[in-house]
Amino acid sequence: MSASGPGLHRALGLRDATLLVVSAVIGVGIFFTPADVARALPHPGLMLAAWMFGFVLSLAGALANAELGAMFPHAGGDYVYLREAYHPIAGFLVGVLSFVAVFTGTIATLSVGLSSAICGRYNLPGGAVPIVAVAIIWLTSLASAQGIRASAFVANATTYLKVLAMLVICVLGPVLGRGQVGNLTPLLAGAGDHASGFLAAMPPILFSYLGWNVSVYVAGEVKDPERTLPRALLIGLGVCGLTYVAMTAAYLYAAPVDVLAHGKQSPIDVVGTALFGGWGGTLIFALITVSVIGCLNANVLAGPRILYAMAQDKLFWKAALQIDPATRVPKFAIWVQASIASALVLILRSFPNVLQHTTFAIVLATIADIGALYVFRFRKKDAERRYRAWGYPVVPFLYVVANGAIGVSMLVRKPLECGIALLELLLAVPLFFWFKSRDRSEAKDQA
Repeated sequence: MSASGPGLHRALGLRDATLLVVSAVIGVGIFFTPADVARALPHPGLMLAAWMFGFVLSLAGALANAELGAMFPHAGGDYVYLREAYHPIAGFLVGVLSFVAVFTGTIATLSVGLSSAICGRYNLPGGAVPIVAVAIIWLTSLASAQGIRASAFVANATTYLKVLAMLVICVLGPVLGRGQVGNLTPLLAGAGDHASGFLAAMPPILFSYLGWNVSVYVAGEVKDPERTLPRALLIGLGVCGLTYVAMTAAYLYAAPVDVLAHGKQSPIDVVGTALFGGWGGTLIFALITVSVIGCLNANVLAGPRILYAMAQDKLFWKAALQIDPATRVPKFAIWVQASIASALVLILRSFPNVLQHTTFAIVLATIADIGALYVFRFRKKDAERRYRAWGYPVVPFLYVVANGAIGVSMLVRKPLECGIALLELLLAVPLFFWFKSRDRSEAKDQA
């Protein structure tokens, strides 16, 4: 069954889809994870190399997903790919993982991050953090429920603002600020002494790139998706990669690696103070707020489309198929997502723990995606493809190997956080068979 959905409206053009990628990727990661990267890799050259490597890995995944998205321009993303490549249960398992651990987990993490910044700036008690976070989730979900064009407007506006602000930091900061070029060295000398921390540095970096495939989840609402999706993925991710490398250079210019790694302030606060003085804190707070709102909006927009696609295949409750006649969006699925994200906020309050959990889930899901590409190339050799993944079969294979190594490293270092993601997969198995059994029973009753 097609997962495009008769009620969804193809209203997103290339600019919208591209800015949606940028908006989904650039959230809180680049503001908070550099401290984790600096602790794992206390070497300027390796820090820059790690962010570049994260971009290359994400680009390899995007190249493969661009081909898959062009082949299946429907709502649901990797749920659709795995359903068609392997078996409906494979699509269901990854769909559940993507919805609960990736999108909903990301929404919870972003909300807690923004809430912490707000409460800290206005001296609110620590107990207010989860309350404010839940309020942010529901306000963002309410905005998404107003329609795809309203969500696209928020994504576009916030993306322009945060990219502009980051350009100010990266370009004007070194001109006006009090940093030192010497902090960027050594670039090569002594790198071998710290190379063992490379795998440990990758989870926070991959989390920061998380969201590069967001446009494939709303493919059912993209105009001319066979052409638009590949271009949006590649252009959007390119902007993010350049921005992250430039921001990392700005961090290093503003402060030495050991200050970024072990300082009392977050890296972005260090940069704001060093480069812009007293008013730097206000600039940074505004940047974080705009960035998180844009990233939240993109994730709130994409997640419900997974439930919509599964409900079309009768693997979720029919209410997820309800499309509001006025706004043309699946409102029920949006409220389900907001409810789960709110519960996660109240249970998982630690940014690092949720980060590890979410990143491990995306590693599993994207490895499965790449496997689907190989399956389709073998089964459908003669199928028309308006876009072919560059570097196939070598580049996708290297992506699987690299992410597999990262996943094993995470499982060894963070067994609890990664084990929860595996438990979610395990619990989804009986749920799949329950939905299938219910579908058969309904079919018998109708007969």
